[in-house]
Amino acid sequence: MTMTRFTAFFLFGLCSAVVLAQGEPEGDTGFTHTGVARGQDFMAATANPYATEAAAVILADGGSAVDAVIAAQMVLTLTEPQSSGIGGGLFLLHWDAKNAQLLSLDGREAAPAAASPTLFVGNRGEPVPWIEAVVGGRSVGVPGAVAALYEAHRRFGVLPWSQLLGPAITLAEEGFEVSPRLALLLAQEINPGLRRPGKARGYFAPGGEWLTAGDRRENPALARTLRRLATEGPDAFYRGELAEQIVDAVQSDPDRPGLLSLADLADYRPRWRSPVCQPYRQYQVCGMGPPSSGGITVGQILSLLEPYPVSSWTPQSPEFVHRFSQASRLAYADRARYIADDAFYPVPVQTLLSETYLNDRRRLMGSDRDMGPAAAGKLPVQAGPDTTRALPSTTHLVMVDAEGNMVSMTSSIEMGFGSTVMVGGFLLNNQLTDFALDPGTESNPAANRVEAGKRPRSSMAPTLVLDAEGQPNLAIGSPGGSRIISYVSQMLIALLDWQLPLEQALALPRISHRNDNLVLEAERTSPELAAAMEARGYDVRLAPLNSGVQVIRRSVEGWEGAADPRREGTAIGGTIRSAGEPSH
Repeated sequence: MTMTRFTAFFLFGLCSAVVLAQGEPEGDTGFTHTGVARGQDFMAATANPYATEAAAVILADGGSAVDAVIAAQMVLTLTEPQSSGIGGGLFLLHWDAKNAQLLSLDGREAAPAAASPTLFVGNRGEPVPWIEAVVGGRSVGVPGAVAALYEAHRRFGVLPWSQLLGPAITLAEEGFEVSPRLALLLAQEINPGLRRPGKARGYFAPGGEWLTAGDRRENPALARTLRRLATEGPDAFYRGELAEQIVDAVQSDPDRPGLLSLADLADYRPRWRSPVCQPYRQYQVCGMGPPSSGGITVGQILSLLEPYPVSSWTPQSPEFVHRFSQASRLAYADRARYIADDAFYPVPVQTLLSETYLNDRRRLMGSDRDMGPAAAGKLPVQAGPDTTRALPSTTHLVMVDAEGNMVSMTSSIEMGFGSTVMVGGFLLNNQLTDFALDPGTESNPAANRVEAGKRPRSSMAPTLVLDAEGQPNLAIGSPGGSRIISYVSQMLIALLDWQLPLEQALALPRISHRNDNLVLEAERTSPELAAAMEARGYDVRLAPLNSGVQVIRRSVEGWEGAADPRREGTAIGGTIRSAGEPSH
């Protein structure tokens, strides 16, 4: 199979004791970019071929899963700038094979110290329109990605930090090919902030016209930023010249100046947290705890469904779609009311996942008709209503290395193209709009209201599944805003209950219910199913559900990996052999 110029360049730098192998039954030793990849020793799956190749090269060179995810994220900053990057934040789950331990790392953005609950409240005392809040400096939170990736490398990295940034630096200097998805999102102008004069407009519309698929684009400003990060580490981002540029761009935004300060950047720290694990069948399904709602809400949906004969239902049967939707209503209702940054609000995690509480909630699922909007469960903690939005411009990466270490990481700048504030060749996030724009009242505040130093609630749901022996069996996650929870839950049922092959599970028509209406994936859902759900009382909408699931699963031969066919993701697997050993 023909390799890209990028791949071929980096293969020359690999040590002679390493041979890359495509994990396919025929024993081909090239890369694979479509379908299901198989590899005995390592596997990488990301949302972009350039990023997957960078990760695979690192893994083939003996790098750790953390090393690979760092290399891939730096490349994604360049090649998938609408979704994630060093101007945003992330949640990372890590399986430490040596110590048989699962850890989670919170690299979520934080509100500036000067922020208050009225950050997005206008002069008339009402929240500003959501799209007005998104664009510009006011929506920018303290980026957490660089600090979190460096901290993960400090603990679990093998190769030098500077080496991991090499692929992205080379691509930024020599240029990458603009993908069809990036070009389409630019042409659709999904973020009105890109119409503003400035660095982002100049980069994505050189000469006044949007980049198109196949264009070659360099990013010398990002290359300079990454070179400084490679030699100086996170200090090059959170202090000094680049930090000053970030603060100036945010505070002097011509439309909506923000509150980010140099002290906010210098004070940022990622946080190691205990993962949230919930039993399901013979497995432990583990995800992120607060400020992410992913682990809790996915755990609730699965637990609410566990007593039902899910394995006997077909994926598009009205019975499955109904029960899945009812469980989702209940879980999303609790998510909206009770989940926020637990450094500011006492999130009742154990209660929300307890069998006693879930048994009470499950009784509401007994009818064969839609229950209508579900209320949150009654818990002895105070929280007002919350209608926070979360947009689907996010990315997911999964890696496993030759030592058996595994990473599942979801990363985001929130809205497509973030705040559209661009500094140092990368976009800054608009994650502060993941807070409740309406803070509620002093007597009944929204749990997820803006507060100084607080991290906004997220729907990101990086997930690792442990088998009955406590070993990692599956790594999975998806972009998709608040629908991430639906996508991950549905995929887990497809893989754990129905035991579907990866390609069949990824191709299933998507289902989403956020306690509002039932959305079925347009063009993949049969008219008969939509009619059957309407007959059960559902408000049915047919719409694109552009999930971007990446998944790795343990197999008899080692590992298999795949990427969602709805986007541009790829998976690469391989085998590391000793010097002189034949490749097949």
